[in-house]
Amino acid sequence: MLTHKGPEDWRAANRAMWDERVPLHLASDYYDQDGFRRRRDVIRDFEVAEVGDVTGRTLLHLQCHIGQDTLSWVHRGAAHAVGLDFSEPAVEAARATAAELGIGPDRATFLAADVYDAAEAVAASATAPDTYDVVYTGIGSLCWLPDIRRWAETAASLIAPGGFLYLAEFHPLTDALDDESGSRIAHDYFSRDAWVDESPGTYTDFSAPTVNNRRVEWQHTLGDVVSALAATGLRLEFLHEHDMTMFQRFGSLERGDDGFYRLPAGRPRVPLMYSLKATRP
Repeated sequence: MLTHKGPEDWRAANRAMWDERVPLHLASDYYDQDGFRRRRDVIRDFEVAEVGDVTGRTLLHLQCHIGQDTLSWVHRGAAHAVGLDFSEPAVEAARATAAELGIGPDRATFLAADVYDAAEAVAASATAPDTYDVVYTGIGSLCWLPDIRRWAETAASLIAPGGFLYLAEFHPLTDALDDESGSRIAHDYFSRDAWVDESPGTYTDFSAPTVNNRRVEWQHTLGDVVSALAATGLRLEFLHEHDMTMFQRFGSLERGDDGFYRLPAGRPRVPLMYSLKATRP
């Protein structure tokens, strides 16, 4: 089963949570907006190597949040990058950043829409291309979606012939491990239940006072993600599993010189992230 059930208010709750956190993220050291305005590039080295040269290509970034990754691909040569997110404050922030950098809507378009409605939003836009050489997404995105099959169908419908989907995401195995050490199975890897949490704060500042704290998430097994993409007719080019992650998911992780977090040397390794590329023939 690739569709999970959850509370009826999941979309409204998640949108309210993300809307409130946009200004917190814009002001945070984690996103470092001032630094981004100078560097204009936050794409991770492994993504650069796996996506390849985007010069002259069109790119669609699903669930783009405040647009830093989207604008980074423009900086790397994309002919036109489109960022889509369901949070209107996030999209407004992305548009403002683009304007500050002198990037017009002919190079970067930002759309406010639910990811499941991406095809309709693109079609209704006056500046967004209909299909894309690269559909890019991931790093904490899929957990907000209950229907992974519908996600795959939507993404696949927006890929131009010969184009591809690139996904970099946290490995679902990490959801099954204990939070303290990451060394034992503490949760059901195959759980289909929605995870509802009401903790205040955000990943850029866990102590931040926040009001809209209800959020609903789901976990998707690696098999479900790959099967959903395969069912659309896309051809899997690679599936890579990585021993590093973006943040201290477990108390035992150590940060390396490259900025990634890994298990201590000498401990058996497990995959903490994965990435894949699926091409439209």
